[in-house]
Amino acid sequence: MPAPETATRSVAVVTLGCTRNDVDSEELAGRLKAGGWTLVEDAAEADVAVVNTCGFVEQAKKDSIDSLIEASSLKETGRTQKVVAVGCLAERYGQTLADELPEADAVLGFDSYADMSTHLRTILDGGTVASHVPSDRRKLLPLSPATRQSASAEVALPGHAAPRARLDSGPWAPLKIASGCDRRCAFCAIPMFRGSFVSRRPTDVIEEARWLATQGVRELFLVSENSTSYGKDLGDLALMDALLPELAGIDGIERVRVSYLQPAEVRPGLLDAMVAIPEVMPWFDLSFQHASAPLLRRMRRFGGTESFLGLIEDVRRRSPLAGIRSNVIVGFPGETEAEVDELAEFLIAARLDVVGVFGYSDEDGTEGELLPEKVAPQAIAERVERITDLIEELTAQRAEDRIGESVRVLVEEIDEETGDVVGRAEHQGPDVDGTTRVVGVDAAIGETVLATVVGTEGIDLVADSA
Repeated sequence: MPAPETATRSVAVVTLGCTRNDVDSEELAGRLKAGGWTLVEDAAEADVAVVNTCGFVEQAKKDSIDSLIEASSLKETGRTQKVVAVGCLAERYGQTLADELPEADAVLGFDSYADMSTHLRTILDGGTVASHVPSDRRKLLPLSPATRQSASAEVALPGHAAPRARLDSGPWAPLKIASGCDRRCAFCAIPMFRGSFVSRRPTDVIEEARWLATQGVRELFLVSENSTSYGKDLGDLALMDALLPELAGIDGIERVRVSYLQPAEVRPGLLDAMVAIPEVMPWFDLSFQHASAPLLRRMRRFGGTESFLGLIEDVRRRSPLAGIRSNVIVGFPGETEAEVDELAEFLIAARLDVVGVFGYSDEDGTEGELLPEKVAPQAIAERVERITDLIEELTAQRAEDRIGESVRVLVEEIDEETGDVVGRAEHQGPDVDGTTRVVGVDAAIGETVLATVVGTEGIDLVADSA
């Protein structure tokens, strides 16, 4: 017999993928909490497990499917009753995913988020909810950015509107400033399932930032698919320059960090604005993807070794100790050994703090999928290994260059064994950019401590507060 409507239902939101997904999960959690659901951390303790999937690259898809299967296995205990797939993989494949993965009791797209509480109650009570039917979300909004804002009210934009419920108690939090992307990179399917670029209005961003500050957040991590495009659909490409001081001035906010800058769109005015505000971290997330100009053109991107090194010089002239991170792809169709050599030479000259390395894989519906001159999988694996080994050496050297620097570390955890505090210096982004361990200091999570770098462990730093 179905439980009465007044019965307490519990739900766990399991998040995979990027920090943009973290925001979407907290929006879902906020909607479900408002709908009367009890939020629990452990899927094994929930009536329903909602898995917010990632659909970016092949490995992320596999990880998402594995997580759905793992969550489904919890049904054997009798506590977890239903498993629902949401997020990018669900949006991208919808009914196809549902047909191939019977472990998921429903596969729901972004348009279902507003009614998620109702959908979950229906599923938990034994009913069915139709699986999402994918479409190209770029077609949901006008081609011209200037006319999108009025039309966007009718389109689901996860992370833009609903009140969030924090699923993490740490001192930093992602804050979405925009969704979607207007670029047509030949290797990337994101615009098809995330849609065209839409900025959040500054008033909405600031309101959410103030709420995050009341939740103990000390660092705002601004996220989007392309932060350098912020404001273009609001008629002001310099809107970020005005937004940053507003966010930095919020009571309780000590740090603001801007992620995902497109190198071809970085304006001198944006660099000036970022370095002029003490609360804006000297950290530049520049999406280079490669260094060979001809290969970048085949990727439908812009730039190359010379322009990228010029941009890095511009950053370091303004902020000599800035952290600079990037990602690169090897094995794109037509890539030659000479172009891999050029990438390696660029990385040696660039002296970046962190670099993510991805081996190219065909993505459904992208231009790259149809290109000739595919690089053999074994060759891609060898190139990934070569560039990864080089980067590990270079970034370790870059970390060693920081010995003797004074750093301000936002404390994120306390090592139970040593009592040391562990956090991030100003040049370190969250999750994947390394940490700084500070010895000889007593501090609480969320506090900022001053220290001097005395050693390194790979890209991680060791600092002394004395």
